[in-house]
Amino acid sequence: MPNPINIGISACLVGQPVRYDASAKTSAFCVNELGKHVQYRAFCPEVAIGLPVPRSTIRQINTNDVISVSRPDGSNNVTEALAEYGKRVAKLAEKFSGYIFCAKSPSCGMERVKVYSADGKSAKSDGVGIFAAEIMKANPLLPCEENGRLNDPIIRENFVARVFAYKAWKDLLKSGLTKHKLIQFHSCYKYTVMAHDLIAYKALGQLLARADIAVEEMAELYIAGLMTALKIKATRKKHANTLQHLQGYFSKKLSPLERQELAQQIDDYRQGLVPLVVPLTLIKHYLLIHPLSYIAQQTYLNPYPEQLKLRYGY
Repeated sequence: MPNPINIGISACLVGQPVRYDASAKTSAFCVNELGKHVQYRAFCPEVAIGLPVPRSTIRQINTNDVISVSRPDGSNNVTEALAEYGKRVAKLAEKFSGYIFCAKSPSCGMERVKVYSADGKSAKSDGVGIFAAEIMKANPLLPCEENGRLNDPIIRENFVARVFAYKAWKDLLKSGLTKHKLIQFHSCYKYTVMAHDLIAYKALGQLLARADIAVEEMAELYIAGLMTALKIKATRKKHANTLQHLQGYFSKKLSPLERQELAQQIDDYRQGLVPLVVPLTLIKHYLLIHPLSYIAQQTYLNPYPEQLKLRYGY
């Protein structure tokens, strides 16, 4: 990969036998599908801080509202070690375009980690892995997900789309930021944003129209707004609205029968009768027949490699 998309990942998810029982938790999607298009940087914080394989289990324990990570009996407290290692990897993660954590892990869990009472008699699933928390705190715009949540087709598609968008942004910054390049970038992502958050769609356009702030500040506000918008799940209703906007560009180029066919496919998608790929395929077909450069550049049509087939399932 000459310009790889680097993604951090829990080592057990790519098949490394680093779990407490010397097993792995290999993610078929991460290894066999997404792995063909990205380059992983694998980390196991528990092994990195010196815990052996195999090893005794560790858990998060709440003692007087202070969360610690140790063995169930409270021995071998590794809280600080995990946090310090997290801070070191967080600096590396500044160059990443995403991170995939192992769910429910006291070190790597992104959310819903079990936090036990000091006596071990009760637990609440409201914790965040100590290592994962440092990664996310230091890189608030970094697309992050857990392996379990990636089994949901909508969450999976949303995460991958954010990864590729964040990589495109990093490439833009490397090329040298200018106001013109920023506007061009937004021109390509307009309909992607529309499909996620119409309010952000309008706000980002207004931001780029401002003349009272420097381009560097504008860029910081823009990427924060973009990544926040893309994190909102795109619904069928919002996708259908976006598709209708794209349809409008072809209104004078299509025959009445072609317009009717496209409108019907968009409505079928809205009603859940066909997946998103169906109306998109027809739009791409018409785009080949009636080239429109502005529409052809829209990342909404091709946000990531088509081989991933992420728009086939919803």
